[in-house]
Order: sequence, then C-alpha cells, then structure tokens
Amino acid sequence: MSILMSKIVFVGMSGGVDSSVSAALLQEQGFNVTGVFIKVWQPDWIECTWKEDRLDAMRVCAKLGIPFMTLDLSKEYKCEVVDYMINEYKIGRTPNPDVMCNKYVKFGGFYKFARQNGADFVATGHYARIVEYLKLEAESPKTKILNTKSYNLLAGFDPQKDQSYFLWTLTQEQLAHTLFPVGHLEKSEVRKLAKKFGLVTAEKKDSQGLCFLGKIDVKEFLKQFIKPKKGKVLNEGGEVIGSHDGAMYFTLGERHGFLTSRSDSKSGKRSDLDANAKPYYVVAKDIKKNTLTVSHDPKTSIGENSKKVFELKDVNWITRVPSDGTRVLARLRYRQLLQMVRIRNQKSRILIEFDEAQIGGASGQSIVFYEREVCLGGGVIHAT
Repeated sequence: MSILMSKIVFVGMSGGVDSSVSAALLQEQGFNVTGVFIKVWQPDWIECTWKEDRLDAMRVCAKLGIPFMTLDLSKEYKCEVVDYMINEYKIGRTPNPDVMCNKYVKFGGFYKFARQNGADFVATGHYARIVEYLKLEAESPKTKILNTKSYNLLAGFDPQKDQSYFLWTLTQEQLAHTLFPVGHLEKSEVRKLAKKFGLVTAEKKDSQGLCFLGKIDVKEFLKQFIKPKKGKVLNEGGEVIGSHDGAMYFTLGERHGFLTSRSDSKSGKRSDLDANAKPYYVVAKDIKKNTLTVSHDPKTSIGENSKKVFELKDVNWITRVPSDGTRVLARLRYRQLLQMVRIRNQKSRILIEFDEAQIGGASGQSIVFYEREVCLGGGVIHAT
C-alpha cells in the first residue's frame, strides 16, 4: 500500500465543477477520498438549488466510487455568516461574508468535523495553492538550529479565478492539513478534466454570490431584516437629486440603485431621470443623517472621500509578523490590482498606508497582503 493510499482526505463538495475535479484528482493521486456536501442555512422564502447541488455531488461521488456524506452546518452558517452580514449592514459597515464562510464554515465546522473523524486533510475547490518550506529557527542562542516546516499560501495560478483574497484567515495548522487540488490549473483546464473524468458537473455554470440568496438581490434580502428608511440622495454640491431606501444598504463605489430626479426648467417640477441618463456612483454616505452622496465619475470626483490610511482589526499573519515600516503589496477589493502599502505597527493598532489614495475602502472590508504571489495575511478595516 502506498503512503498516499493511507492518507484520508475529506473533500468539501459543493456540487460544482471545481470541487468535483478536486475529488477526482485526489483519487487519481492515490488518496483515500470521501466527498462531503456542506448544507448551509437558507430562508424558506427563497428558492435555493441546494438539493440539486447535493444530488450533483452525490452523482460525482458515485461516478468516482467514493463515499459520500452530508454535513449540516446550517446553525454555524446562520450565526457566523448571515447574522454577521446583517449586523454589519445595520451599522453602516461593508461586510465580506465569503471570508467569514471560509473562516467559520469551510475551515471552521467542516475542518473540525473532518479532523475529528480521522481525515489527514481537507480539500476544497478553491483556486489557491499551498507550498511547504523549511524554516530555520534557533531554540536559543546556545542551542542548535531546528528545521521547522512552514506553509505559504499562494495565489491561484489562474489570475481570473484566484481566491486567495478570501482565505487570509487560514493558520499554519490549517494549511498543514489542507489541499487545493485545482489551484495550479486554469478554469478551462478544470472543465476539460471534468469531461475526461466523465463528471456530470463538467458544463455546470459557476455559482455567483452567496449560495443561500439564489436569484434574490442582496438588498432585497436585507430588507427582510433591516427596515427600509427613506433618505436623500445628494450630488457633490449638496443638492438633493433623489431618494433611496436606506444608506445602510449601499457601499462606496456602488453604482446607482436609487431613484434620481431632475428639475424641469420650465415647470419647476421634478421628474424621474430617463433610463438613458449617465449612471451615478456612491462616493460618500452618512448613516446618522441617512444620506448618500453620488457622482457620475467616482475616480476623479471622489476627492476628499478617498483615503490613504486605514486602521485594521482582526489581523491574521499567515507566516510571520512584519516589522513596523515594512512595504508590501495589498488589495482591499477582490481582483483589485495590487497596490503598494506600508505597514505601521503602533502599539495596539495596525495602520496601513497606501502609496496612492484608495476609492471605496469601507469599514468592514478586508485588506489582504501579498509578497509577489504569496498571501501574507490580512485584516478587517476598522477605521479610515
């Protein structure tokens, strides 16, 4: 029996092509694979495809001839992802539920379940990579140097699919027991492999957004929990040009989503703008006054609302804690081009100073750090 044959891997199966191919590749490599479908919370008034997704995951496992099980993490998902998202919006912050899902569900509840049930590794279909290396450490000045295994989290090979931005909360212990089988592949290669393995998910469309929302808009979901409150939409000059249902529903840089109007120069009355009007973007919001300030061109007009310095909380460094003044790359939005920053460690605070002013950096968003393709860690914007 090979060493790999004795290694047990629980694969988080979503019913999509990425996790399906992950399971197939691990089996091909000789691992002892079990597929696990993670059931999450969903409101009964939203149509969700979880039953179809679970069936697809079962079909893939049947095709591969591997065990299949369902893990119900509805309570964890509702508490750590859904309630978190709602509460953040209530206080005017911009949450990142995907980060919380990875932290508390996939690498929280699922990871714990897998390890407690004999799994040597967990695996998911994330587009990211893990590289093991030896770190030289001295026990003390008078003792010998020790070779210690450490792990780097790398961006996925496919830049269009890289998901390392959402994985910055991972720890060394988790990385040591995690596999990302498709992280070194492009999406097109994954689909080709799915066809090669004869998997029913080969042509399945990628899921978009939060799984429990289905086709429901995030704002429509939030209105079930946060009472709408009509407020004013202002232009940059402070003129009222329309209305909205609640400043808490919007985030900086967001396009339109509210009623705008204009004055008729002859009648003096206001009428809704026509559908062909140039779109507006949110460049500022005031939760206390319940107002939004908008602009046609946020890149040039956001002006005083752009920021260079951000204070972080809940910071996690994956490998090492950088010293004060260290310069690294960072992004504060998924797929944003990497920006140069300087890290300032000030007593109990960590400040991040960007070389260039950033548009749309809102409290609650994640800033994630990189050194070339290595993800160093990240944190949540606490104040700007």
